[in-house]
Amino acid sequence: MSDSAAIDPRNESPRKPTWAETVRVYFEPASLRMLALGFAAGLPLLLVLGTLSFRLREAGIDRTTIGYLSWVGLAYGIKWTWAPLVDRLRIPLLTRALGRRRSWLLLAQAVIIAGIVGMALVDPKASLDPLVWCAVIVAFGSATQDIALDAFRIESADTSRQGALAASYQTGYRLAMIWAGAGVLWIAAKSEVADVAAYQHGAWQTAYLAMAASMLVGVVTVLFSPEPRARETAPAKNFAQWLRTALVDPFADFMRRYGWQAALILALIAVYRISDVVMGIMANPFYVDMGYTKAEVATVSKFYGVVMTLVGAFVGGAMSMRLGIMRTLMLGAILSAASNLLFAWLAGRGHDLTSLIFVISADNLSSGIASAAFVAYLSSLTNIEYSATQYALFSSMMLLLPKWLAGFSGKFVDVYGYSTFFTSTALLGVPVLLLVWLATRVVPARSTPSAKDG
Repeated sequence: MSDSAAIDPRNESPRKPTWAETVRVYFEPASLRMLALGFAAGLPLLLVLGTLSFRLREAGIDRTTIGYLSWVGLAYGIKWTWAPLVDRLRIPLLTRALGRRRSWLLLAQAVIIAGIVGMALVDPKASLDPLVWCAVIVAFGSATQDIALDAFRIESADTSRQGALAASYQTGYRLAMIWAGAGVLWIAAKSEVADVAAYQHGAWQTAYLAMAASMLVGVVTVLFSPEPRARETAPAKNFAQWLRTALVDPFADFMRRYGWQAALILALIAVYRISDVVMGIMANPFYVDMGYTKAEVATVSKFYGVVMTLVGAFVGGAMSMRLGIMRTLMLGAILSAASNLLFAWLAGRGHDLTSLIFVISADNLSSGIASAAFVAYLSSLTNIEYSATQYALFSSMMLLLPKWLAGFSGKFVDVYGYSTFFTSTALLGVPVLLLVWLATRVVPARSTPSAKDG
């Protein structure tokens, strides 16, 4: 088997683009739209996971409870169950005005904004349950936005540009995560009343309302974006035919194209980000327990982490285009696991701001490379006829096992400590390397329609 076939299962063009062509694609309208929409996709995630864990720990909520509350993120792991509706169902009035993809994006963004406003208004020290329910609303709205956005991205360009769109998407996504992480902490710190050491709900309220307003970036982008040209499908004659077309055919198509190799691909998808996801839940409680202030964590993430994240996303996208997706995927897996060992080292140093800068920078660089390559890989597996459903299946599987396992992270830290926890999460990444190596030998049984069209 040739090296190019092993690298890209979607028949990548044998001619490598020049560096000028590689850079120029990032300034095309489709890439710029993905930058803004990636921002809208990344913003809610930390507000219901990482940033929320910092807020809850500061409010005095114990680590075990925080770990269990991370199961709110399982909404992202089961989104494939309603992806067929997003892929096929028309929304009254909205779909006629905006098109199938944009109407679902706008509806999801409205749900997210409403949920974030609810999270801003509820004080966890007074009542935790309403805050959790608002977080659930945000998570389900965010997962729905992901379904529609992934289909929008895949349908907006041919296969040769999916790596660049993935990098632009990941750049916007990571910028939003920094804004929803460092930005929230910075706003909350600046909004605090001086000389009051206790948890201040008003400061967090201001920060979360600012995040709700930031979602307007996505709303405006959706309103001014063209609806991608989707493959025409014949209308269903009855509900049974619609159900088969929307739910059964997308999964049957994937199994038919990859056969027994589908099990290997799904196994890789299920564990590729396990090191990052499991570790991430306890990162912010770790900062609080190590004595880092909101301003310190915000400053480090904003001025050092953002640079390395941008570098990682663009390096990952460029490497995917020039060297192939699978080689970049392997590098990302190695770096992601290794960066967790740096957190184990940091746990033994106490409050050390210089070391924190180094660790966060290295972690963000690794994550940017891995994410850009992984999104491009998932995109290469989809058939454009079922892009929303198939991509939702893949991205759901990516999160289901890691999110479930992450729920026990607080309990693990309480029993064994931070250093052992971070080392253990790094070891979780070792089987990923074998699966990536095996996946380089996988090619589809036949070309997908998008490959022909591209």
